[in-house]
Amino acid sequence: MNAVKVLCVEKHVEYLNALTYMLEKAGYEVIAATTGRQALSALMKQPIEGVLLGYDLPDATGIAIRAEMKRVKPDVPVLLFAGIGSQTPFLLRFFDAYLRHSEAPGWAFQDLEA
Repeated sequence: MNAVKVLCVEKHVEYLNALTYMLEKAGYEVIAATTGRQALSALMKQPIEGVLLGYDLPDATGIAIRAEMKRVKPDVPVLLFAGIGSQTPFLLRFFDAYLRHSEAPGWAFQDLEA
């Protein structure tokens, strides 16, 4: 069985390495990028199934890169994040759960419904 291939985009190499390590430990094959240009190139050349995308990139904003990614491959989920911190484990669990249950994403928001 092949691992799910994800693209992880973060401008700080040390953070990118930490995210890559955590995603690989969760069973993903990780394509890493430090710029928006690298990320778009990888998305177009690789069979990427999900993208973890930093907001602040050296060559563009994460929002602009996400918009281009959705134009090129609208079915690939892209999760924007703002750096590494105490929220990172939650972010990675959410990303993992979404990719593994993407056919029914409403489960993630059940607790928020009144």
